[in-house]
Formats: sequence, structure tokens, C-alpha cells
Amino acid sequence: MEPAAVTASASADGGAFLEFVDYAISVITSSGGDGSESPGAGPAPARPPWGWTVAQVLKSCRAYSSGVTAAILLSDLFQSWTEQRKSLTAKTKVEVTSLLNTRSKRRRLPRTVTIDSIHEKNFLSPKSVLEAVVIDVFVLPGTNIYMLTLGDMWSTSTIDLYLHRRYYNYIGQHCILKKGREVVLTGCCLRTAVVEGSGHARILPTEYMVILLDEEQDEDAMLLAAQFCTYSFSSMMEEKSRNDVVYSFYARIEKIETLEPFGCTERKQIVLVDNDDEKIKFILWGEQVSLANLFSVGSMLALDSPYISNFAHNNHEEPQELCLEYGSATQVYLVPIAQHEEQVFLTPTQVRSQGPRLSCAPVDNMASQVTLPRDLHGAVDFSKYPFRAYVSDLHGKMVGVSLFGTVTSVCKVSTSGSTFYLEIEDATGVVLTKLIFTGHWSLGRVGVGHMVYISGLTCSLNKINM
Repeated sequence: MEPAAVTASASADGGAFLEFVDYAISVITSSGGDGSESPGAGPAPARPPWGWTVAQVLKSCRAYSSGVTAAILLSDLFQSWTEQRKSLTAKTKVEVTSLLNTRSKRRRLPRTVTIDSIHEKNFLSPKSVLEAVVIDVFVLPGTNIYMLTLGDMWSTSTIDLYLHRRYYNYIGQHCILKKGREVVLTGCCLRTAVVEGSGHARILPTEYMVILLDEEQDEDAMLLAAQFCTYSFSSMMEEKSRNDVVYSFYARIEKIETLEPFGCTERKQIVLVDNDDEKIKFILWGEQVSLANLFSVGSMLALDSPYISNFAHNNHEEPQELCLEYGSATQVYLVPIAQHEEQVFLTPTQVRSQGPRLSCAPVDNMASQVTLPRDLHGAVDFSKYPFRAYVSDLHGKMVGVSLFGTVTSVCKVSTSGSTFYLEIEDATGVVLTKLIFTGHWSLGRVGVGHMVYISGLTCSLNKINM
């Protein structure tokens, strides 16, 4: 964790600063959308997160070192929020929405880009991730080249992909790669029109595409049962003639780790655990490491025809333990872990704290609760929480918490200067925060009596430390 800590020059309780934050949120909320969306629900909330707003205001204050007016701050905030909503708003065509509306919610992958942004920038980085649904499958006229038309839930436009030949066996009337199928892909390059206006951009073939499955869909459940339940890792390890057998495995992703380079070749390993609690490493080499960007811990991986090899930890070791690799015949399916959500009810403190400028707005029942995602460990993610969190609101299993308050105590724990304790007080109580930085860092002029804003905090179970 590397929280952001910034001092704020304000009155004893930060009243002027906090009033402006509440006012800015009310202005942005009233000017963006019809306000019918529930705070925190869906991909594009109508109300900006409180922590995000504070961070943007402080960022603008630092940018204008000679002074800044409220109008400039509001202008910067409105522009940032407009850009944020533009990238998040689900403005997809009805066809894409209808293909996705029955699917389980899952967390968006970190490097994901939208199809609209690809067209706007006329650029696609090979390291980017595309989460898409197949709109159409067709053959390029006059050729035997298969094309996929892809859409996503954040875009109004679509884009065509030249399908790599390793996926041709999955095309056909009864095959799995068809309209409505979700895929994630990376390692992509864009083929742009030679002359502007002479054609549209297309994505060149990539070997790194993963087909998503849903265990609740009969077709997918039958595929998993028929093809991936025969072998376990232990049965493969015991088989002496394993190189003569075509294996298929179904296992949970436990870890995704970067390994020491082997010579000049970078490597990553995905630790897999099967139903018998047996573990094996799935090793990615060189350009293959980009595949790891398509995976998430807790998801289920279905590997068809992986290459079986022996694993060496570094250049100086002899290969010993068995491992799996991404071979020329390997196909990868993924059953993504669903993103669980939890309804968080607003306390009277939070409702009253929004300031007099917001008190004139009607507060209906929809505004009395928000829906926030939970991570794999059951912790509720408050990074997109639309209201200010107070000390009295803290409890166990909270992550992404933002706090604003007065420093009442400062203590450096380690001689390296990377760990500090800060005691922070607001109108509802006092909390002890432990700040752990990845490198040497100094609190600088932060001291007792200063107002601070800290984001990215995790709350422990004892409700005393964070």
C-alpha cells in the first residue's frame, strides 16, 4: 500500500475546504445526468466519489502554485469528471447490451481499453486489453480469412478483428466462437486505413485471445464437464508416457507472479490449483507474459493441450519439477470470478455532512444506500464511495478508504523512514493510521495540528489501526 498524503491549509476543522468539496460535488451532480442513477451503482455513477473529488481539488491546487480561484477549480473538476464519465458510461448499442445483460458481473481488467477510444486515438498498444463480445463472424470477401466483429459494453462503435488461425477450429455452426461469445484479448496491433477515409481500422491477428465461459450456461457447463474433468495434475505427474497424451485441465488461479528472467527472456508463472488441491505452475515466456493480463486471481482456467515441460527457477538450476506451458496447440478458456457487491447504508453523520448547499436537494430512499464491490477476501472497496467517510464509520474489511482530519500525533516507526504512525481526528473520533511506503519517504512538514487527506487505506478488524 502506498497511500497519498497531502496537507490542506484550512481552518481548525477544515470547514472552508470541505464546504467547497461538498459544493463542487453538488454542482457536478446537478449538471451531469438526470440524477436517477443510484450512487455507486453501475459503471458510471452520477455522483463523483468523495475521495476522487478531494484528490482532484488538491491536484489542481498544486498545479496552480501562484493561486487559484473557485471557478478554475470547478472548471478543472468538471472537465476531469466529464472525461471520467465518458470512459465509463455504458452507452452501448442495444444489440451489445442484450448479449451481455444475463452475464455475471466481473471486475474490469486493469489494462482494458474501449473500442471507442481505439477509434478516437487511432492507436492500440500491444499491452492493452480488450474485453469484448462477438457481434458477428464472417469471411472476408474473396478470401478464406475469418473476421470477428467485436463490441464492448462501454462503446457505441464496433471493430473488426482478423482471427488468428489457431482459433479457426472454434468457428462453425456448433462451435464455441460465435455471436454472443465473450472474449478477452491482448497483444493486438491496429491496421489503420492507408488513406484517411478509404477504410476503417481493424485489429490484426493475435495469438493471445482467451474465450470466456459461464458455468451457468448449459452449453459451457457441458463443454467443461466433457473436456476438462478427465485429468488431474496428480494423474498427469504419475503417467510415465505423459508426452503421448493430450491433456486438458480445469483449475483455479491461486497466484500470478513475475519470475526472474531466464537469460534475456522475461517470464511469469500462474500457480494453478485443481479440485484435488494439487498445484502446478503454468509458465509464460517472452511475449506470452501479456497473457497474464487477461487473468485474475480466483478465476477458473481451462487449459486444452498445454505443453508439458520441466521447470528451472533460474539459469543455474537443472530443470526438475513439471510445469505447463503455452504451446502452439494450447487453447485457453476462462471462467471469470464474479464481482460480488454489498449494499452500504449511509449513517446519519454522512447524510448530514454534505453541507448546507446540498440540504435543499431532496433525499429519497435511493440515496440512503450505495452498492460497492467486494474483493476476494470479502473486503468492501470504498475507493468509489460517493460520500466522505468518518472515523465512526470505520469497521473491519474496508479497503480504498479516504480520510480527512487533523493530525494529533506523528511517530516514525522504522529507521529506514518508510513506516509512520499518524493519529487522525475528525468530528466523530480518533483513529491511528499506519503508513507503509515502498521506499524511503518523509512526512516533511506534516505535524500535529495539520489537516491531512489520506487515500488508499485498509481498515483492520480491531477498528483502532488502519
